[in-house]
Amino acid sequence: MPVPFLAAAGGRDESPHPAADAAPPRAEDRWRRPYRPGSWRVGGAMLLLMSASCLLVAALIVAAAGDLASAEGCVIAAVLLIGWALRLLRAGTWVSPYGLRTIRLLRTRTLPWERVGSVRTAQQPVRLLGLPRTVQGQALVVRPADGGEALVAMTDHDPDFLGHPLAFDLAADAVEDWAARH
Repeated sequence: MPVPFLAAAGGRDESPHPAADAAPPRAEDRWRRPYRPGSWRVGGAMLLLMSASCLLVAALIVAAAGDLASAEGCVIAAVLLIGWALRLLRAGTWVSPYGLRTIRLLRTRTLPWERVGSVRTAQQPVRLLGLPRTVQGQALVVRPADGGEALVAMTDHDPDFLGHPLAFDLAADAVEDWAARH
């Protein structure tokens, strides 16, 4: 069924914005995570978002009662929880033709492929779910070409791979393949 209101006038796009003429980024140039977010990561984000929704309902009730300062505090706390949940979902190891990027809760580190010396899996003590407690496990270790400090890109005890050793192996192989190609 034709929808004439969606078609541009005269068959041409008469967009006044110069950015509209720019080509969209190609799919192969985008940053991508070579694995799906794990159940621990998604579950943690879900709990944060549920807490934020409870805070927003509380803000509505408090605002209806007339205490706008407390309602504002609830809304600010909810927005912070939503931001934390989104950052938690975005965290992980990402690859593109430009390099390797590790996103953590408070820090992001990007290494161009020219600066990556080696990427390998190693047995070593790793953090359990990112907490201070360490256990013996596997880690994907990235060593910079200039001999700088090694970067642990991901471990088999991360929120993405805890209880899924095959998923860790597949993701580590995918990142190692990206490093070998670039």
